[in-house]
Amino acid sequence: MGTDKGLLKLEAKTWAQTAVDKFSELNLPVKLSVNNEQYAEYSSVFPIADLIMDDESLSLRGPLLGLLSAHLKNPNDSIFLLACDMPLMEANVLKELLHHYNENAGGDAFVFTNEGEPEPLCGIYKSAGLSDVLKMLQAGKLSKHSMKFMLEHINTFSFPLREDQKKCFRNFNAHAELNGL
Repeated sequence: MGTDKGLLKLEAKTWAQTAVDKFSELNLPVKLSVNNEQYAEYSSVFPIADLIMDDESLSLRGPLLGLLSAHLKNPNDSIFLLACDMPLMEANVLKELLHHYNENAGGDAFVFTNEGEPEPLCGIYKSAGLSDVLKMLQAGKLSKHSMKFMLEHINTFSFPLREDQKKCFRNFNAHAELNGL
């Protein structure tokens, strides 16, 4: 994209604020995962207490680094993850995922699938499963540092998206994709 997607605007709000608002509709506390380069700019927009800085000691990159950094800061909490580059996400989809989480106590991760493929950037991750992933990383057994690979190694509950929900999972990675937003 060439710029920080979380600070792009959709109707007068940043994409990050749009994601925060979705969780506010569910009355859930919200923290934002940021890297060192993002911290200064995000701290001018969001309260510092709401920011979780990537833990560089993990020697990871991408969403898995943010997720495990958040886990290290809140090791006993489940984490409901939503990537900021899904600005079309709707609160009712998040509510449905939260319902699945509440109804299926035995899982470590709860995600939707799209045509059989997991959508890991909108999911709920329990602390026990994240602890297992962290142990795998520390033992050198996390051979791929991807969210989908992680899901293959923890007890994951998945739920197929309905056709009308698929648009909510559209993420944007280039300016040309923004036409019509």
